[in-house]
Amino acid sequence: MKIPELCNRPALEQQRLVARGQISCVELLEEHLAWIAAVNPRVNAICTLVPEPAREAARAADARLASGEAPRPLEGLPIAIKDLVETAGIRTTFGSPLFRDHVPAVDVLHVQRLKAAGAVVIGKTNTPEWGAGSQTFNTLFGATATPYDLACTAGGSSGGAAAALAARMLPIADGSDLGGSLRNPASFCNVVGLRPTPGRVPNVPERTAWNPLSVLGPMARTVADAALLLSVMAGADPRAPLSLGDDPRTFARDLERDAAGMRIAWTADLGFLPVSAEVRTVTATAPEVFAGLGCEVSAAAPDLQDAPEVFQTLRACLFAARFGEIYRAHPEMFKDTVQWNVERGLALSGEAVGRAELAHTRIFLRMLKFFERHDFLILPSTQVAPFDKQIEWIREIEGVQFDNYLQWMEICSLITLTGCPAISVPCGFTPRGLPVGLQIVGRPGADFELLQIAQAFETATDHAVALPELE
Repeated sequence: MKIPELCNRPALEQQRLVARGQISCVELLEEHLAWIAAVNPRVNAICTLVPEPAREAARAADARLASGEAPRPLEGLPIAIKDLVETAGIRTTFGSPLFRDHVPAVDVLHVQRLKAAGAVVIGKTNTPEWGAGSQTFNTLFGATATPYDLACTAGGSSGGAAAALAARMLPIADGSDLGGSLRNPASFCNVVGLRPTPGRVPNVPERTAWNPLSVLGPMARTVADAALLLSVMAGADPRAPLSLGDDPRTFARDLERDAAGMRIAWTADLGFLPVSAEVRTVTATAPEVFAGLGCEVSAAAPDLQDAPEVFQTLRACLFAARFGEIYRAHPEMFKDTVQWNVERGLALSGEAVGRAELAHTRIFLRMLKFFERHDFLILPSTQVAPFDKQIEWIREIEGVQFDNYLQWMEICSLITLTGCPAISVPCGFTPRGLPVGLQIVGRPGADFELLQIAQAFETATDHAVALPELE
């Protein structure tokens, strides 16, 4: 099957076609629904589809435009929402059998913003149970594949979103990221995933509103499309105490920038993490690209040696807070990795949590010092390439054995602790044709500058345009 030309166009181009009246919102939707019907059964990216409400929204958008109203930023663009996010009238399962029939009454804040900006919600994208683990599978819907090899995982936890983008089922998608859940699947599916600065996209409602580790963010096939989506998702809200007050329209500006003179720090492994040989080989080309852009590239890494234990402690504490009550009532309904994570959190002492919080602050301050010498940090987005979707989690890389399901994705989760925005952009392919992403990290709050340098890298390479073979 050949990907329809319209579905392959970037979100910005699709939006312009609608805005100019060259295609209707209904026509755009139907083209995507037909393609979803053709390829989703094999990719398994969209777990719940609501075509009739989507058609109603598309017809309403067309009527609005016909009346002479100005097109909105996302007018007519189809989007499916991650199944961790509550959506009014659309089943939201969190990947858990406990919520197989859960239909929320209201949308969360960022879904309200997406709809207000003209996006047409067509359903939900698959996620692992409770979003735990960078491998998208659950007992309700099964595993999601990367379109670049249907035997391999799309990563996670925003794996359904990334796979839907890569297969051209959607032009834009939302995601969330605690330990790499935007960046890992972006890497595995050759798309763009941005983990913004905490507070950039307020999460409302959120029971752990003071926690900076879990964030919402955009996914897309190009950096400019991700920036467009961020311009709608971002913006302060008084119910989110960490939310940032910067004007979200900033992200809709032109991202073009001369990268000459930018100081780029490059590390393949943060100085101590195991990274597969094929990922090292693919990402080793990135420093040359930045040097060709006129950047000053040097080998350097921030000191994150203490970060693994800090991350695992704070994540366990968060899991106990979020899931402890329901876990005590239904422990048999949780997969073993989530059981382990919740039980570790329930067993933590106040002293252990306090030590982790103190160390977390030290890590943040060390990262600020690091960025006094560098403008950006570049490193792989993942430590391995996409692997067999029947494997739950990676237990060994280059001879290093792992004790738990979190350790194989520390190249993302340790960056989470720094409080810095980070983006994964396509970097190339292994000899087997599997995609590998490059992670670019910027200073806290410098999300727009991060998007600019990411687009410069994207423009200088052609990795993002390589289509999966879905025949």
